[in-house]
Amino acid sequence: MFSHRWSTAVDDEPTYDHIKGEESIYNLKTPPGIDKLQQFCKIARENQFRWGWSDTCCIDKTNNVELQESIISMFSWYRMSSVTIVYLSDVTDEESLRNSVWFTRGWTLQELIAPRLVWFYKMDWTPYVDSKQNHKEDPQVVKTISEITSIDQTVLNQFVPGLRDVGSDEVKKRMSWLASRRTTKIEDMAYCMMGIFGVHMPVMYGERKNAFVRLQKEIMNLTDDLSLFDW
Repeated sequence: MFSHRWSTAVDDEPTYDHIKGEESIYNLKTPPGIDKLQQFCKIARENQFRWGWSDTCCIDKTNNVELQESIISMFSWYRMSSVTIVYLSDVTDEESLRNSVWFTRGWTLQELIAPRLVWFYKMDWTPYVDSKQNHKEDPQVVKTISEITSIDQTVLNQFVPGLRDVGSDEVKKRMSWLASRRTTKIEDMAYCMMGIFGVHMPVMYGERKNAFVRLQKEIMNLTDDLSLFDW
């Protein structure tokens, strides 16, 4: 699975239509973001993986049924991935890691905590940690990420989705992870949290802030934790 910060110009990213029918993505010269996809596939192939998945081009976003299923399933897909390859396009060292935009986006929250195995790659596509072990288990890396995100180090590697058998104020804690993040579409601030809370609800772009109201209602059906309204 691939995790990355989308280009600010959406048209720069390769879509389903760009790769549909192509024998190889390495034959493509456009759009600008194709280089990023090619590098991801190259690393996946070098590590003996036969399949790779990227949210830019592996979802037919013109198909509402497929789009809805993908958004609802996204957390579990990252959870079950053999490895999630994270490309940090603005990172060269620890200082730049602390300021990476990857940590400010809504969807990358679940892409951080859902996978069991993560490899981080810097701007030049060299590994952030020179190891094929889980980069989230590297003591210095996980310490830095915890400081950036305010997510406990144990949670980064042992997160359990849903709200069964959780402590008080757990909803508040999880909502706080989202507080400093942003999404391009306002509805995605709710949709990107569905897997984290273990809830399922229809995806309806155009409902704007009502998406978050529906998310809160779904959470209320699972817990009496009133910290839902105190974050």
